[in-house]
Amino acid sequence: MKNNKLAIVLRGIIAENPVLMLVLGTCPTLATTTSVESAVWMGIAATIVLICSNAAISALRNVIPEVVRIPCYIVVIATFVTAVQMILQAFLPSIYDMLGVYLALIVVNCIILGRAEMFARKNTVVDSILDGVGMGVGFILALFIISVIREVIGAGCFWGIEIPVISDFRIPVLTQAPGGFLVYGIIIAVMNKLTEKKGGVKRKDFSCEGCPSAHMCNKTSCSEMTELAVEAKTSSDNNAREEGEANA
Repeated sequence: MKNNKLAIVLRGIIAENPVLMLVLGTCPTLATTTSVESAVWMGIAATIVLICSNAAISALRNVIPEVVRIPCYIVVIATFVTAVQMILQAFLPSIYDMLGVYLALIVVNCIILGRAEMFARKNTVVDSILDGVGMGVGFILALFIISVIREVIGAGCFWGIEIPVISDFRIPVLTQAPGGFLVYGIIIAVMNKLTEKKGGVKRKDFSCEGCPSAHMCNKTSCSEMTELAVEAKTSSDNNAREEGEANA
C-alpha cells in the first residue's frame, strides 16, 4: 500500500513530469522562468491549486453530472485560483505583481484540468492529493531547472542577486522568448534520451495495433495508406495536366 502511494507521487516528479515528459503547461513555463523567484512562486501557486482542486473534484466525483463535468471542473479550479490570488494580493503583493496575468491563467492550465479529468475523477481523495503533490513538485522542479539556466547564464544572476564573473559573460538572449524555447527544447531532448536508455517511457506506436479504425482499412498501415493517397493524387494531377494540354 505504501509503495503504491509513493509510486503515485514519484510518477509526477519523474516518469510523467508534466512539463518535461508530457509537455504541458508550456505557457507559464516559458513566461515565468526568466527568473528563479518568479518560476518558484508560479510553481507553488499552481501546486496549491492542483492539490486543492484534485481533492475537491475527487470528493465530488459521484455528484458532478457526467455531461457537465468539464465546466464544473473549471468552476472548482477557478475558485481556488481566486483564493490564491486574493491571499497573494493581501499578504505578498510583490509576488502578486510579479506573476501578473499568469497567476489568473492557472485556471486554464492544462496540467490542472488534465489531472482532474484523468485522475481525480477516477480515484480517492487521498490518492488524488498525492497525485497533486507529485505533479506539483514535478512542475516546480522543471520550472526551477529551466529558470536557473536562463537567469544564471542569461542574466548572470540567481534569485535577483548578481553572480561575479558570470555576469560579465552572460547571454541575454536566454532571458528572451527564443532563449526560453531553446533551453526548454534542449532539456526535453536530454530527458527523452535519458528515459530512452532506461526504457522508462514507452513511446506511442502509430502502427495498426490498437487503431480503432483498423477494421475499416483491412489493417493497412497508415504509411501505406499515405503512399497510396500520394500516388493517387499524383496520377490525378498528371491526368488533369494531360487533358489540359490536349484541350489547348
